[in-house]
Order: sequence, then structure tokens, then C-alpha cells
Amino acid sequence: MDQLRAIRYFVKVAETGSFSRASEHFGVPPSSLSRRVADLEAHLGTSLLKRSTRVVKLTEIGQNYYAEVCHILSQLEATDEAVGQYQSRPIGRLRISSMVGFGETIFLPLMDRFSARYPDITLDITLTDSLSVLNRDDVDLAIRGGFAPDERVIATRLMDNRFIAVASPTYLKRFGNPHNPGDLRNHKGLYFRTPQGPTPWLCEVDGRLQDVSAPAAAISNSGHWLRDKAERGEGILLLPRWVLEPFLQKGSLVCSASTILSGPRQL
Repeated sequence: MDQLRAIRYFVKVAETGSFSRASEHFGVPPSSLSRRVADLEAHLGTSLLKRSTRVVKLTEIGQNYYAEVCHILSQLEATDEAVGQYQSRPIGRLRISSMVGFGETIFLPLMDRFSARYPDITLDITLTDSLSVLNRDDVDLAIRGGFAPDERVIATRLMDNRFIAVASPTYLKRFGNPHNPGDLRNHKGLYFRTPQGPTPWLCEVDGRLQDVSAPAAAISNSGHWLRDKAERGEGILLLPRWVLEPFLQKGSLVCSASTILSGPRQL
């Protein structure tokens, strides 16, 4: 027996005082509706309705049962409505881990727009360059450079992450502009340090990656500090193009050699 359906039938009969009107409401034959209510009474072991040829009334116990099940049905409808709103109106906590530079430059401004659009979602964002394991670190989404480390991880390419070597016009005027990647070995290097160590300068030559790293003038995990040093003419800096694009556009930094294929090439 579908007890919930039988209860709904019983409530409608009690409210209309008629099996016929109740059956019209649900669009089922009166005999089918009557049989389900009878099954409910048999299940409960008592009579809920007084039936006559002209009217249907509640028994004393039927009145008590009616009051209880109406309350239950009201709660059920409220729960259904709440679930429906949850599905149509995003709500909850979203835990995201992003690389520091990408987060500060691109991701956090996007999340401000996201919050304005979905105010009921609580953003829990961590900026770190350490590798993140989704099940271990309790995050819903991790943004990293490279390729998915695990076949169970669903990875989506966000953008190009190609690295380029840049320097200030002052530096290049003083020390010369490298005409090919190999010339970089004779310059001063500003190195960004990841959790795996300083990012090496690698370039594809004749189909093979070669290390063209320059002697280090400075090493740091602060991209801002390294960029400031590059703008002051203290060395050549290797970072993703999306980090350096605003400074290339204003002319404080310029490309100093061929594109360097160092680090993860996509996000």
C-alpha cells in the first residue's frame, strides 16, 4: 500500500465530505480512491470515516488522525519547498584552493563578482602554491598549473600558462638584449620559488628542453617583489604571461628573449 497517497486521499475526502469530489480533485476513479482509503483503515485497524449514501463524516478517531496527518503533510510540503528553493537558489559553502599569484591577480576579483551574483554561497578561499589533494585538504575545487595528477580528478583547462622572460628597458640597455634563449645564461636571474624549488629556465631547442638558467640575483616566492626588482633593472624575470601582461602593456617590462617553456603550460 502507498500509505502517503492513501493519506492524501483520506484528507481530501475529509475536507470535501465526498469520495466523488475527492476523486475529481486527484483525477482517479472514485472506486480506486475508496479502495485506497479502505486499505488505510485496514492498515490502522480502525474506521476513520462514517459512510452513508448522502455524506461522509469523520469518526472521532478519524478527527484525531486527520489533525495529525494534516500537520505532517504541511511539514512535508514545507520541506519539499525548501529543497526546491535550495536547488533553484545556490546556497552553502564553496571551498576553493588557488595558486597565490593567480588568485590575487585574476581569481579573487572574479570571486567578488561571483559573490554579488550568488550571495547565499559562502566562499572559503585559500591561496597557496603547495599542491592540493582534494580529498585530503577538504576543498571542492583546486586551481593549479600543469596536468591532473590523478585520473580520478576531473581537470578543466582554464587558460594558457606559458612563461616568458622579461626585463626593464633600463636593464636591457645596460646589459644587452638576449637574441636567443642561450644568451640568458650570461644575465642576472630573478627566480620565483615554488614549493618544489626555484623555477628553472628551460627552452625547447631542436625538439628538446635545455636549461638556459642565468646566475641567480634573487630568489623568492613573492612575485610582486621580484617584479619590482625587474622593473628597477636588477635582472631578468621569468613568470607566466598573464602575470606580466599589464607591465608589458605599460612598457615598464619588455620581453627579453624567445618564449621560455618553463613550468606548467596551462591552468
